[in-house]
Amino acid sequence: MAAERGRTWALAVKALPRAGSGCQHEAVDYVLAQVNVARMREPLDSPLLADFVAALGPVNAAADAAPGFVWRLQTEDGNATAVRAFEWDGAGSAGVLVNMSVWESVEALAGYVYSEAHRRVLRRRREWFERMAEASMALWWVPRGHVPTTREAEERVRYLRRHGPTARAFTLRVHFPPPDGASQQGIRSPEDWTCPA
Repeated sequence: MAAERGRTWALAVKALPRAGSGCQHEAVDYVLAQVNVARMREPLDSPLLADFVAALGPVNAAADAAPGFVWRLQTEDGNATAVRAFEWDGAGSAGVLVNMSVWESVEALAGYVYSEAHRRVLRRRREWFERMAEASMALWWVPRGHVPTTREAEERVRYLRRHGPTARAFTLRVHFPPPDGASQQGIRSPEDWTCPA
């Protein structure tokens, strides 16, 4: 009997998620997908966006090196601005830029979003991008190894705009735990997770 309990405990310990390894439920290990959409005030090659373009390399490098970073959308040659998606969402702007990435957890994403390297660029976003009345960012859980598509991201943003934060599509301000059959109540983020810009 004691040997059986010891074996059960060992199996339970192996099933626990490692720190920073996403969120697990039974055989599924979840990670967080995020998409951010921005409507440009002028074309990407305009003088107005020159500082933004110059900041892309360092900001993307900071994301790639951040704790909990898993993946980000980019072309084969590493160009994230060449990805075409959300063109239906341009609303008369000079075009739409899309940022999509995957993170180990909501906390890991927030750690990067509110880091000084990212906030320096975020503070200037109104110079380069139009203010959007509707949601421009959506988060959702995906099984580890799943690469989210731009079509999937578009659907999540549309869903969030129609329904507000739910377990299907949510925000950093109100987020949801991974799908595990337990409570799917929204979680309000700490007050210091508000946009610093």
